Amino acid sequence: PRYKLCVFSLRHPSLALKRRPLLSSTGFAHRSSLLPFSPPRRRAKMLLYQDLLTGDELLSDSFPYKEIENGMLWEVEGKWVVKGAVDVDIGANPSAEGDEDEGVDDQAVKVVDIVDTFRLQEQPSFDKKQFVGFVKRYIKNLTPKLDAEKQETFKKHIEGATKFLLSKLKDLQFFVGESMHDDGSLVFAFYKDGASEPTFLYFAYGLKEVKC
Repeated sequence: PRYKLCVFSLRHPSLALKRRPLLSSTGFAHRSSLLPFSPPRRRAKMLLYQDLLTGDELLSDSFPYKEIENGMLWEVEGKWVVKGAVDVDIGANPSAEGDEDEGVDDQAVKVVDIVDTFRLQEQPSFDKKQFVGFVKRYIKNLTPKLDAEKQETFKKHIEGATKFLLSKLKDLQFFVGESMHDDGSLVFAFYKDGASEPTFLYFAYGLKEVKC
């Protein structure tokens, strides 16, 4: 495959160290963020959202979304979590002791919950020409999969959603589903101004709802 595999690496200047604990606005590590992370359990009547073209699982209703750009995109908030950590309260102020990693197990790895849960695979960045080429191909492949009503709405508003994504292109990171299929949807991640947690964007019409 032409894709480069690079998982869980959502870049952010303040999160360069793999084991650096999540910090609050006061600079102290949240105790909850140091607890072992495990993906959301599949409960009765859970809704999964699969890539309509590949069947890859990309999201579930465990992660609330907000519709933007006339419903063309879903905006979902991700979180950095510590996977495999053991919370040990030694009664010391980490900043005073000079070691931010106190209380975090040596095997702990920081991951983004959405990326880890759905095994999203990071891809190289796109320039404008490459991205427009992808969108044209994606529209061509996706449109026949939609019913007549959705096709009309999709054709009407997808251009606006594309312009919105192009305006953020330099700040976006690109992910695909676990199969890394060439025709699959892209999932985008970026950091809002001042944010320490990533925001994800999905093509809403490229998702298939599955009850499980």
